[in-house]
Amino acid sequence: MRKWLTALLTAAMLLAAAPPVRAAGPDIAAPSAILMDAATGTVLYEKNASERLRPASVTKVMTLLLVMEALDTGRIGWDDTVIASEAACAKGGSQVYLEPGEEMSMDEMLKSVVVSSANDCATALAEHVAGSESAFVGMMNQRAQELGLLDTNFVNCTGLDDAPEAAEHLTTAHDIAVISRELLKHDRIRDYTTIWMDTVRGGKFGLSNTNKLVRFYQGTTGLKTGYTSAAGHCLAASAKRDGIELIAVVLHCASSADRFSSAKALLDYGFANYALVSAEMPEPLQPVPVTLGQKAAVQPELQQAAPILIEKGLQAAVTRTVTLAERVEAPVAAGQQLGTLTISANGETLAEIPIIAPEAVERLTWWELTCRLLRRLCMTMPEE
Repeated sequence: MRKWLTALLTAAMLLAAAPPVRAAGPDIAAPSAILMDAATGTVLYEKNASERLRPASVTKVMTLLLVMEALDTGRIGWDDTVIASEAACAKGGSQVYLEPGEEMSMDEMLKSVVVSSANDCATALAEHVAGSESAFVGMMNQRAQELGLLDTNFVNCTGLDDAPEAAEHLTTAHDIAVISRELLKHDRIRDYTTIWMDTVRGGKFGLSNTNKLVRFYQGTTGLKTGYTSAAGHCLAASAKRDGIELIAVVLHCASSADRFSSAKALLDYGFANYALVSAEMPEPLQPVPVTLGQKAAVQPELQQAAPILIEKGLQAAVTRTVTLAERVEAPVAAGQQLGTLTISANGETLAEIPIIAPEAVERLTWWELTCRLLRRLCMTMPEE
């Protein structure tokens, strides 16, 4: 009996000391897939995510990113009217059947690309931004390089792959997730990616979203479907729940059902197992005195307050500890580190965020120091 109790106690102690077990990844049909946290870029799951594949119309995630960036910089305007060229109207595949010379608002062009994957509108927007589709494709590849996406090469703005050169139109699930993350930084894109059904041309032409998750998956925020016989069924999906937004990309699926079930399984896995914790201070920070400074003290602040992704089971165990200099000597540079906020759980450090001086504090000159000393002496001298 005593041996049995000893064994039981030993087993209990071992279980208590064991680290938490990471949840197994989802079982998905997609041959290439990735799950990424939109806020931090952390990869939560991947399966052949670096395999170079044809992306079909998921290509338009990059097309939309460049359009949104052009709108933000003022290169083009939200009030612009986009005129359809013959080249744009000649595009096959999904379209709204633009006529050469037809004018459409920026709003309706974007809506047609996002909701109905209109190749003619995507080309018209590319021409509106860069003057020609070929110039726009150069911008797409340059932007991919800027994002560090060495496995991506675009040859058009639509993802159509029936031309011979389309054999070189390749990317990866990982790279599409990175582009999707950049696109989601433009909040206004969600005005379009969350539309289920709408119309253009004064209500005469109906649009229905090719991304069925918009209607059938709670919290869906986007993003883009794609299909060709060579690329298979593809999807860049995003959804947000309880403050966390996730991006799931699946490429080369055998069926539309496979792409949606795979993306849903990835998102379910992420929401079930991960959470964001804020990088907030446990208490307000006190000013740090500055020796020999032109200001007596500097008010410290966090270098960045971006949330931190953690496993959901650690939420209750999260602690925040601040170490802060008691005093610093001038000169103090803007951005100079004054301390650290350490976020931990169960003895494991999750993040160390610098606490910095938000502004510079110059050192007193010899003349300023002398004047200050003289004033103090005068204040302490006894009156006659």
